[in-house]
Amino acid sequence: MSYTKKEQKFLQELGLRLRSFREAKGWSQEELALNSGLHRTYVGDVERGERNIAVLNLSKLAIALEIPIATLFENDARNVIGER
Repeated sequence: MSYTKKEQKFLQELGLRLRSFREAKGWSQEELALNSGLHRTYVGDVERGERNIAVLNLSKLAIALEIPIATLFENDARNVIGER
């Protein structure tokens, strides 16, 4: 599936935010995957903005990182919604 430039930017920013929280815990992608019940390559794809991640998987990652899921969306969601 191809994404608009705004959608791609949103996914990349979400991935970067996710990576920063992971790195703040001192975890590798493998450790985050293990703690969230997701596969390491999937976590890597999400961090690079290559996956349109499902909300249930975002929830698993947020729980593993011990952060509110909303933290992953701060200021980014408004850049995509309604601008297709």
